[in-house]
Amino acid sequence: MSAITLNDTEFSKGDLWVFGYGSLMWRPGFEFLERVPARLIGEHRALCVYSFVHRGTPEKPGLVLGLDRGGACRGIAFRVAEKNRAAIIAYLREREQVTSVYREVMRSVWLENEARQRVSALVYVVDRGHVQYAGRLSLAEQLRHVLQGHGQSGVNRDYVLSTVKAIEAEGFRDSQLHRLAAMLHDQHQPPLPAENSDR
Repeated sequence: MSAITLNDTEFSKGDLWVFGYGSLMWRPGFEFLERVPARLIGEHRALCVYSFVHRGTPEKPGLVLGLDRGGACRGIAFRVAEKNRAAIIAYLREREQVTSVYREVMRSVWLENEARQRVSALVYVVDRGHVQYAGRLSLAEQLRHVLQGHGQSGVNRDYVLSTVKAIEAEGFRDSQLHRLAAMLHDQHQPPLPAENSDR
C-alpha cells in the first residue's frame, strides 16, 4: 500500500507548522523555531495502530498512537523554518510512513499561547482502512500488546510511559492513556515480601 502524502502545492508558503501528539512531543528529531502547546478538534489521540516496526514485530505487534475520528487532542505545534521545510517533511515521511498506516493531512490547530491563533499544521492521521488499524481494542487487549511490544525504536511500554510523561509536563491529561499507564506501573511493581510465619 502506497503512502498517502500531500502534494507540494498543498503546503502553504512560508514556515511550516507540525502537530505532534505522540513521540513527536518528546522526541521531535528535527530543528524548529517555536514549540507551542496546541489543540486539534475533530480527532483524538488513541493507541489505534499495530506497530510492526518501531515498537513491535508482525509476530508480536506493539501499539502506537494515531489520531482517530472524533473528539479533540491536545499536543504540541512545532514551527519549522521555510528553508528547512522540504528536509523535515522528508524526515517525517521516513519516520511516520514506514508502513503507510498514516494519512498525511493539513489540519487547523489552535495554539494555546498568548496569541491564541489558529494555524494550519501538518498532521499524521490513522488510515482506518489499513491492516494495522487497531481502533477497536479493549483496554485489556491494549495492555497485552504494549507489554509484548518491542521493535527497532525500543520497548513499547517505554513509548507509552514517555508519552504520558510528556502530556503531564504540558499540564494535559489523557484519561485512556493514563489508565493504561497505571496498569503498566502495576505490572512492574515488585512483589510484597512474604510475611514471616514464625510467630
